[in-house]
Amino acid sequence: MQRVLDIDLDFFLADCCPLAEIGQRPALQGHEPWEPDSVRLFLEKDCLLSRDRPIPGRVFTTHDGALSYWKELMDAGQLKAPFHVTHVDAHSDLGIGYPGPGYVLYNVLSLPPARRLELDRFYRERKLDEANYLLFALAARIVGALENVRRPFSRPDVPQQLLAPDRVHIRLPQSFPDLFERINGPEPLIPYAEYKEDGCFHAAIPYDFVSLAISPRYAPREADELISVFEPYMRR
Repeated sequence: MQRVLDIDLDFFLADCCPLAEIGQRPALQGHEPWEPDSVRLFLEKDCLLSRDRPIPGRVFTTHDGALSYWKELMDAGQLKAPFHVTHVDAHSDLGIGYPGPGYVLYNVLSLPPARRLELDRFYRERKLDEANYLLFALAARIVGALENVRRPFSRPDVPQQLLAPDRVHIRLPQSFPDLFERINGPEPLIPYAEYKEDGCFHAAIPYDFVSLAISPRYAPREADELISVFEPYMRR
């Protein structure tokens, strides 16, 4: 199974920022970014990235760009689903806020799996965004395993109905399982791990692709200086 490292800049802050208004950035005070050397240490020691051996990657403004990037890679035959995702982010991006997980669980799961990556449609309907793109990826059955790497200050924002009873798997609940499971088959059981404390995550093996989201409404402008720290680890 191929491996994707999916990073958000807001992971590397002193605390979680309140969501800024559209076109604005959060204040720096209390949300200071890490020192560059600390970021490099995390990328190299914990994520097994190397400036000597950069891997394919991309930088996005908002984190939903990752889903479009994965679809582009799959369409080009470079990334084969299902793949492993390590999501390094102060937020889960699994749809806890508006519009919530309901649209995906009721509307997207009712579609044949081959139609669940109709991203243009979901954008037109204003249902897909940076706070829920990862839930769309799970619904599309392209994620075969998920690691959620958080910070101690991360809010509890994983919708609990997504988790299987054992808490170490995700299985999206069908709204009408008797009907849609006959048509689409059961939703897959996806291995899931969550790392909440600093220093407890260490990648098992290297990654095949990497991406970075700036997420300007979730990080102060000063955090953008870290983008240049990431770039040597990725190649277009």
